Amino acid sequence: MAARNLFVCGKVVKPHGLKGELCIIWYADSPLLLQGPDKIFLRLPGKRPVPFRTVGLREHQKRLLLQLDNVSGRDQAEEWRDAEILVDARILPPADEEEIYLHQLLDCRVYLKSGAYIGLVQGFFPQKEGEVWQIVSEHGREVLFPAEDDFILELDPENRKIVIDPPEGLLDIYL
Repeated sequence: MAARNLFVCGKVVKPHGLKGELCIIWYADSPLLLQGPDKIFLRLPGKRPVPFRTVGLREHQKRLLLQLDNVSGRDQAEEWRDAEILVDARILPPADEEEIYLHQLLDCRVYLKSGAYIGLVQGFFPQKEGEVWQIVSEHGREVLFPAEDDFILELDPENRKIVIDPPEGLLDIYL
């Protein structure tokens, strides 16, 4: 399967317990993409995606725990710490007209309303009130941006461009 058909929908945080479960952060609204007959993929930084099938999924203390075939025991689960979780984009339901999937924002260029370039969207952290975007500057500095409607002026995933108006002082903390 071509990697271009895969999109990032979560991340392995750490192993959980002794049976090989993975504690994950899930970027999508629903974890249903992890269930069913389709394969999911794990990708470590700089490596090729590896296919797996889901054998179990449960919630534990507000986190999702994922059990995969061929991952048994804590040591094997530890090998996948910090791996991205990917699924085939072809299994996604069509987005509504005003809806954008988070994976469409990865590697989008982020600008201030003044036109100043900030960096590229490199990841997401779901929160109760919404998500936080990880923006990385061209100098490698990380900006954690609260992705609230009031702060996002333009979203144009087709042209890989986002324009923001962050809360006062936010960029001073990071840049």
